[in-house]
Amino acid sequence: MTSEAGGKFEAESAGPAPEPPVTFGGVVGKLGPAAPLAVAWAVLPPLGSIVLFTYMGTIGAWLRGHEGAGVVLYAAAFALLAGMALLPTYASAILGGWAFGFALGFPAALAGFCGGAVIGYFIARGASRDRAVKLIEEHEKWRIVRDALIGDTADGRDGHGFWKMLGVVALVRLPPNSPFAITNLVMASVKVRFIPYILGTLIGMAPRTGAAVYIAATLREMAAADVAKQRPWWWIAVGIVMTIVVLGVLGSVAKRALGKMAGGQERARRSGLDGDPSGSVCFGAGSRVEEQVTLRRITVEEIELRRSSPSDESSAN
Repeated sequence: MTSEAGGKFEAESAGPAPEPPVTFGGVVGKLGPAAPLAVAWAVLPPLGSIVLFTYMGTIGAWLRGHEGAGVVLYAAAFALLAGMALLPTYASAILGGWAFGFALGFPAALAGFCGGAVIGYFIARGASRDRAVKLIEEHEKWRIVRDALIGDTADGRDGHGFWKMLGVVALVRLPPNSPFAITNLVMASVKVRFIPYILGTLIGMAPRTGAAVYIAATLREMAAADVAKQRPWWWIAVGIVMTIVVLGVLGSVAKRALGKMAGGQERARRSGLDGDPSGSVCFGAGSRVEEQVTLRRITVEEIELRRSSPSDESSAN
């Protein structure tokens, strides 16, 4: 019993298992079907926009002539095609504004966004399953960043995790040039919970959708093909600025989390050098370091107790 406990203690004292090397082929292989899906979802939306702009006059005129059924059909088709990454959201929002105006086009476009987000979420979850999560768990820094961005736990069941997920989803959706399909895939793969995912999508996409629909609605007298080309210079500038801001915020959160991890490692190292009873250095972040040190101290006490038990029994006899 003593040798088994001693072996366990020595294994724990050796520190965490080394992380596997990060290679492009290795990451793609571990992601499984999610990897080719990511390529398809990055390529298909621009191709779909070409088709939509080509036939936008015909489609828009038909929708405008059938406002009741047209709005429902538009939202349903928007949800299906955007969820499957066959159309870009910007072009679909322009179509809604040109065909129905702002009053009908804006809520119809948001409904299409919401439906597309739902479809994309479940397609991505089916393709990724637990592969992305397992890949992240293999790398300490990746896991720390994931926890910092979407909550203290991977599933975000605590309230703090819910609001953190909601804020991150809304922030990522905010820039006009944020790729809708790829974002769906990433969020579903890392298991952002469904409710904050949908609410964050609606909150984050409402401003950019409203702007696109409004621009198209003010140009309803123009030909549909001409409306599709009307992308003001400030739209591109705002997209670039907002993308930089979002990346800066997310990068700051990730950097702060990694800094805490490094600080925890340093505290654990100093604890080991100052005479930690386990004689080992634990690697972790914040409270995890303290928990590991405490557990190893308990392990040492158990080993000493088991070693002294036989001598106690013999003296009693």
